[in-house]
Amino acid sequence: MNKLRHSFAFGASALVLATAATPAFAQDAVAKDDGANPEIVVTAQFREQRLQDTPLAISAVNAEMLEARSQTSVEQVAAQAPNVTLTPQGQQNGSGLIAFIRGVGQTDFNFALEPGVGIYVDDVYIPTLTGSLLDLMDLDRVEVLRGPQGTLSGRNAIGGSIKLFSTKPQGSGKGSIQATYGSLNRVEVRGFADMALADNLFMRVAGVSKNRDGFVKRLDYGLTHPGSGVPTNNTGGPELGTLGGQSYAAGKLSLRWLPTETVEVNISGDYTRDRSEAGASVLRYYNNASTTGDGVAWLPNTITGAPIAGNCAFVPYGENSCDTLTGYDRRYVSYATFADTRAVTPQAPFKPAIFTPQQWLDNYGVMGTIDIDLSDSLQLKSITAWRHYKSVWSQDVDNSPIANQQLRQTLINDQWSQELRLNGKIGDDAAFEYTLGGFYFKRDGTLTARVDLNYAGLDFLHGPDPTPANNKALFATGIWHVTDSFNVTGGVRQSWDSKDYVFQRHNPDGTLPGSCTAPPPAATFSTGVPNCLISGLNGSPASFDSKRFDWRIAMDYRFSPEFMAYAQVATGYRAGGVNPRPFFGPANGPLNQIKSFSPETLQSYEVGFKSDLFDRKLRLNVSAFYNDYKDIILTLSACPISPCLQPNNVGAADVKGFEIETLIKPTANFTLDGALSYIDFKYTALTGATAVTLNMVTPYTPKWKASFGAQYDFQNVLGGTLSARFDGAYQSHVYTEAVNYDRIVVSTTAPIVTNPAVPGVTARPGGGPLATVVASNRIDGYFVGNARLTWKEESEAPFSVSLEVQNVFNRYYFTSLYEQFASPGTISGAPSLPRTWAVTLKKAF
Repeated sequence: MNKLRHSFAFGASALVLATAATPAFAQDAVAKDDGANPEIVVTAQFREQRLQDTPLAISAVNAEMLEARSQTSVEQVAAQAPNVTLTPQGQQNGSGLIAFIRGVGQTDFNFALEPGVGIYVDDVYIPTLTGSLLDLMDLDRVEVLRGPQGTLSGRNAIGGSIKLFSTKPQGSGKGSIQATYGSLNRVEVRGFADMALADNLFMRVAGVSKNRDGFVKRLDYGLTHPGSGVPTNNTGGPELGTLGGQSYAAGKLSLRWLPTETVEVNISGDYTRDRSEAGASVLRYYNNASTTGDGVAWLPNTITGAPIAGNCAFVPYGENSCDTLTGYDRRYVSYATFADTRAVTPQAPFKPAIFTPQQWLDNYGVMGTIDIDLSDSLQLKSITAWRHYKSVWSQDVDNSPIANQQLRQTLINDQWSQELRLNGKIGDDAAFEYTLGGFYFKRDGTLTARVDLNYAGLDFLHGPDPTPANNKALFATGIWHVTDSFNVTGGVRQSWDSKDYVFQRHNPDGTLPGSCTAPPPAATFSTGVPNCLISGLNGSPASFDSKRFDWRIAMDYRFSPEFMAYAQVATGYRAGGVNPRPFFGPANGPLNQIKSFSPETLQSYEVGFKSDLFDRKLRLNVSAFYNDYKDIILTLSACPISPCLQPNNVGAADVKGFEIETLIKPTANFTLDGALSYIDFKYTALTGATAVTLNMVTPYTPKWKASFGAQYDFQNVLGGTLSARFDGAYQSHVYTEAVNYDRIVVSTTAPIVTNPAVPGVTARPGGGPLATVVASNRIDGYFVGNARLTWKEESEAPFSVSLEVQNVFNRYYFTSLYEQFASPGTISGAPSLPRTWAVTLKKAF
């Protein structure tokens, strides 16, 4: 750490000394040459700046690049962004995004936790992972800011920020419509229209509709395995349906009003309706005898009457499988029924529990931005927004008819935010630019769930848990143009957070759970007293309050029109909170899981340079960083007493790495782009008995990432341009849980008396033909290639046709895992789409 601080000090001193030794170059001295790399303007520092002039590590992608890469969803942007991981949450968490930047992020959708990466749409903050899996509809650009943005983006941008900016209405009278058809009956239509309603009033309408069949087949195990004794209630054949199917529609209406030369008003409203199937999920590991402590089978064999054990028979594919299924691609098979048909007993009187396999989302809001030029050197910006969403999703955790555990969850969010910024300039030639501002955010949300955990002897109603929260902040940033070539930037932000939580817990019939007749954990299966473990939780309140001061200082020096170097120190934080899922209440004394966790903090040291060389034919941007990361918040599913799913401050870490991005145009018709990143994550201290060890890393943090793209444009082909493009992306292995497991060999006949990672955890063996099975929450490294061929006519309103192939090499990999190998005895994964093709027709007007 001291060495890096010394390096930072040396780099900063070099920048200062260079002002006396190097001639000044104006930032606008770069003329645009034919065939040069395009300019991208960003607003990361509250004002318009060229990407190459901004002293931050930013990956910026404009609309043209998104279309060339066939990228229509926000998680696809991560493929080309170094040290950035964006992936869908998986069936367990519904419609949302897992986001990590430089080892900082979050995997849990719950309101009690905050994302570690700030996501913004037109400068409006999206406060949860749910609702952040956004379609890239009618965008001007995407900015991915790496490193803490505590003074710029504010709350919970400790890892970085992802900012989406919509195209503003221009009154141009232009528009486009495009239609796509492809594999899995993919049908997609999107378009926009831009028009003038008056000389100073413009409107833009954009919409998208996406539909695609599911790619994981849900099969009836009893019908596909006759003689197994697994019961079936299906009369329509072996196929129950699919998982991963998509049915999505969204629209946006934007108005831009220019009442005077000094005032601009932008108002927009958007609505998203998602009626997709439950997320794609397949079983990777099963080892559980499938009986409760009272000896009652979850699912009895129709032939023998004995409990049907969860084991390799229900794992369709992989080293833990002994499935005999034929006639299907077993990589994409699930035996999930989303039904718990266990017989009613005094301990489990609330059966059956049957859920619809769904992943639904209604997400809408309105926002308004007012820009006022108070003078030539003073501008005021107001950003006001209200948003609402309701997300409903189901999960069959064990992907089998046994019903080890399944959930149906409903998340409702209402939020209101207001931000004010005053931008000004002082001195000759605006030598000092500044921004003063304030931010207010208020959220009201509830989570309601039917939580059916047969493995834990629990089946209860969670919620609706109200979780009101608010954040207030005052901030300031300034840029001092010391010379035409040397700038010093500083920023501060004071934040106040508060959050309340009230636990609501009932039996599924609305009654309150009774008291346990035995102490935990034996009480889990106390016959005749269902859900006694959560007795006393109902109505229990919890709250959290904190305040935080963040700061940033940066220096940049332009050595020539082609080369700028910078150095900075910045801080950030992520708000703390209270464990939202206690399975043991206050009555259980030391086992009480109502626990708070503190905010996590980060201080980052970064140096880098940005260059446009050889008449701007070669763009090369490089950054190196060191992060002092403390009080790291991670959600743990491995605890000494099960069940457990709770956030903890696990410790501190030193994180360092580098990032390289390049854009090359050897000729006017040939474009190459690429990125390379490396991260070294090292825990330096651990807090409490969390089972995290010093050699582990945070989830979804690959040590290496690399990507490249190549595009060649053939001119004068049938009256147009034929563009051929290939994109490839690689990431090294990641772990999907805080406690990393590479390979744990588990006996299928002997109970786990001592879990190698968590002492005290026991599990019931599942038996079956395999003597051992292997548990892991590691996703191995993989490379994915995509190809696109587009012909576009030369015209003011061109017609184009494109053929794309995604996952060209048909790579089978997982985008997320849900690992619970100990007490539940299951591991499921979300497989990626196989190789797919699509044809798109587009007409501009």
